Amino acid sequence: MPHPLGIDRRTVAGMGPIEHVGLAADLGCKAVSLGLEQPSSGREGYAAWSLREDALLRREVRAALTGAGLRIGLGEGIEVSSLKSPGDHAADLDLFAELGTRRIGARDNGLERAPAFDYIARLAEMARERDMDFAFEFSPVMTLRNLREALDLVAHIGGDRVSVTVDALHFFRSGGAVRELAELDAALIGHVRLCDGALKAAMAHAEEEERGRLIPGEGELPLREFVDALPRGKTLGLDLSLPQAALGVEAARDYLVEVTARTRALLA
Repeated sequence: MPHPLGIDRRTVAGMGPIEHVGLAADLGCKAVSLGLEQPSSGREGYAAWSLREDALLRREVRAALTGAGLRIGLGEGIEVSSLKSPGDHAADLDLFAELGTRRIGARDNGLERAPAFDYIARLAEMARERDMDFAFEFSPVMTLRNLREALDLVAHIGGDRVSVTVDALHFFRSGGAVRELAELDAALIGHVRLCDGALKAAMAHAEEEERGRLIPGEGELPLREFVDALPRGKTLGLDLSLPQAALGVEAARDYLVEVTARTRALLA
C-alpha cells in the first residue's frame, strides 16, 4: 500500500501511551497521534495518565517510540481559544518536542476569523522554534469551515510555516472534491485522518461526529478516490469511533486487527 497507516488517539479512546505505541507497532503502523493526557471521554477500561505530570512516563514513551521505530506524527490537544493566549501553550509544546513529535496540531474553539488567524500564526512560529511542523484542522463546525478557508489561512501565515490537517469526514462534509486534493502542493497536506461515515451529519454536533466515525468501507465516503488524490507516502491516521465493546487493551487490539486489515484491503 503506498500510504502507511497510523493510529490516532481517538481510535484508542484513552489507552495509555505506551500501550498505544505498542499496539500501533504490532499492527504494522508507522505513527501515532498523542495528547499529553487522557482525554475526558473514553476512560473506562484504562488507568488515568498524564505526560504533563509524569516525567518517568515521558521517558518510557520516548523509549517505546524509539524501540518500535515509530514517531508521534501529530501532537494533539492544542486549542485556539479565547480562554488562553498562544504563550500559554509553550510548556506543552516543550513537552511535545521532548517526546520527538514531528508535527503539532491545533483546532479552533470558536474565535472570530481575524484573531484566530493571528493566534494560529503565533502557534506556528512557536512550533517552528522547537523544530516541529505545524498543522491545523478545518471542519464545517469550526471557524475554518472548509479547504478554501484553510488555504486563506495558509496564505496569511505562509505555506513554508503551516500545513493543513485533512480529515476525510470533515473534507467531504464541507463540500470538498477529490480534485482539490490532487491539485494541492504536497507540502500543504500535513496530517491526514481516515475514517468513513455518512456524507451528511445528522446534526452539527461533536457527539454525533464522535459516534459517526466508521471503519473505512462501512460508510458513504469515496475513500479510494480520496486516498488516490493524496501525495504518495502520506501517513493515514485512522481516526475512528471506538465501540464500547472494544474498550480495554486486549479488546481494542482485537478490534483494530480487523480494522487495519479491512482498511488495507480496501485501499490496496
